[in-house]
This record gives sequence, C-alpha cells and structure tokens, in this order.
Amino acid sequence: MINRSIIHFLKAVALGLALCLSLQAQAPDRFLDQPRPAGDGVRLVVFNPTTFNIKGLAALREKGILNVPDLTVIGVYHVKQKDDFEDSRQLVREKGFGWFKFHVVSGDLSESTLFEKNACTPEFETILKNADGVIFFGGPDIPSSIFHRKTNLLVEITDPYRHYLELSAIFHFLGGSQNGKRKALLDSRPKFPILGICLGFQSLNVGTGGTLTQDIWSEIYKKAYVEDVIALGAEHWHNNPYQRLYPQDNLMAYNFHTLNLRGKGEVAKELGFKRTDHPKVLSSHHQALGLLGKGWLTIATSRDGKVVEAIEHQKFPNVLGIQFHPEHPMLWDTEPRFRQKPGDPLTSYNAILAGTPGSLEFNKAIWNWFGGKLKASH
Repeated sequence: MINRSIIHFLKAVALGLALCLSLQAQAPDRFLDQPRPAGDGVRLVVFNPTTFNIKGLAALREKGILNVPDLTVIGVYHVKQKDDFEDSRQLVREKGFGWFKFHVVSGDLSESTLFEKNACTPEFETILKNADGVIFFGGPDIPSSIFHRKTNLLVEITDPYRHYLELSAIFHFLGGSQNGKRKALLDSRPKFPILGICLGFQSLNVGTGGTLTQDIWSEIYKKAYVEDVIALGAEHWHNNPYQRLYPQDNLMAYNFHTLNLRGKGEVAKELGFKRTDHPKVLSSHHQALGLLGKGWLTIATSRDGKVVEAIEHQKFPNVLGIQFHPEHPMLWDTEPRFRQKPGDPLTSYNAILAGTPGSLEFNKAIWNWFGGKLKASH
C-alpha cells in the first residue's frame, strides 16, 4: 500500500508541473532569442503587430505583391504598450499564420533615455543581428515633448511606450543629432532595409533629431474650420474632412491625393518613376514633418509642395519613409464599399487608384523594392 505522504508529495509535484506549464504557456513570446538555424528564410521585424497590420501583410503576401518566399515576420512590441496584442495572437492562431511570430520587449524606457544606451539597447542589437529588415507602421501622435515642442491642443497622445520603443530603436539603428557620440548600428549593416509608414515615417524623422508640424490644417494652411478645409480641394487634404460633418454616413476616413516626385535619390530611381508622374496615394494623418532629422533627403511632396511625402536616408540607401499607406489591404479589394462624401456612388480604394494611371503600379513598386532589399539583406 502506498504511503499517504508519498501520494500527497506526488500530487504536489503534479500541481507544480501543471502550474509551471501554465505559466510557460502564458509567457509572452521571445522569438528572436532563439538561435537562428542554418538555411533559415528571410526574417522581417514589424513593430506594433496589430490585427490591422497583420492582415495588411497577409494580403500583400496572398496577392504576390510582397513576393518573398520563406518569409517569417516577427511582431515586436513593448509590454507597457496600450494594446496587449491578444487579438493579434488569436488572429494568427485562427488563420494558421505560421509565418507570424511575436517578440515582447520589457526593458525600462523613458523620454530621458531614448537617445542613449538604455535597457532596450540589447534588443535593438538582437533585431539587427537576427532579422533582415524592419517596418514601422502607422499609428497615433508622438508626444511633442520628445522633439522639444509645446503640445498643440489638437495632439492626442494615447500610447507613449509605443513611441518610446520605436523612437529609441530608430535612433539606435540610424543615429541622430540628439547624441553624436552614439554609433549607428547600421554602420555594421549599411544595406539593411527599413521602411517607415505614416507614423513610422514621422518616427524616422523624430528618432534622428527632426521635428513635426503638429496639425497640418491649422499650422500649414491656417484653417480653423472644416468647411474652409473642404474648400481647399482634395489635393490639399491628408484625411477626409467630410467624415467630421457626416459621421453617420460611414464615409472613408482616408483621402486620396497625388504626389510630386522630385526625381532625387537612389530609391526614386529604383522605383522607376519620373518627375512628370503624379501617382495617387492613400493618406490619413494630421501631422507632417517639420525640420528634417539627420541624414534625410526629401524625394516626394504633396502637389503644392507644402507636405513632405517621402524621404530616403543619404547614408543608408535602403531606408525609406513614406507618409502614405501602400500597406492598406483595401487597396487590393475591388468591391465597391466606400464614399468620400455624401451623395457619391459607392466605390473601392482599388478603383480610385486605377482611375489615375500609374498609381496601382507605384504602390506595388514600393513593395517590390522593399521585398528585393529584404532578399538581398538575407
């Protein structure tokens, strides 16, 4: 007969093992800590892995627009960010996206430590060592204090730790005017590709010492009323002003406008478009670049030249920032679902782009360029 104390001991061991396994199952992923196996495919790190961003990447892969075989995407975020990303994990599980992984960062960050060696420096070094490229996606306003400005009343700060992580990462990767003593990590991999989209574009600038215009319509166009903004015309809009007047009509939040391509820079040449081309792009932002950070060249603007729309890095040739959204999954959907203003017929984002020659090709060319750089980096 088994002694009762032995039974109690075995039960305690089993309970402990179950608890340990449960905690392991709940522990956040740290994919980049794993040794990279020989023959591993291309790895892309994306910051802020929301469901929207994952769906956008999935659409680009499914349509063959981001054509990178054996691609693994690693979503990086800080444990103190606003989102806990459980919805993202559930989406990955439900869709069977085995190509998508997660890596959570927990090192302490504050405004005073972003542009120096800090608790997250080893994380940024690991990303550069174990990945082949990085994307910074769109999102909310950057705290104005980071670029040493008072905060405009129209600024909405919702997720400071996201900005802390991404701005510090950018500074570590590229260097900046904030701290000339720190060597850029990309000095060891100068052709490492980085793409910044919308907020990511603005973050590239702020992370290297630049500033932002905190509200385009009031600061650049000197307009205080929605009706006056509408009167400017759609080429001067960077989101849809009609949505503020008619929220019940489910109008698109985004706006389409065309670009001026300056014909400068290596990326501009590689994309294959000329200064006489004016491709249409999808925008949704109220802030814009102010003073440029260290190392940037402007390669595209709005048609009136007042808003910078694309920049490339002069030292690191495969680093590109764009103020618009070529990653939006609706760009490739042909189903009529949207109106820009009340009374418009339903249309699709795809049809709007197709209506301006070269626009679909331009948005796809950005991904063709970036995908090629990822493969070359690998």
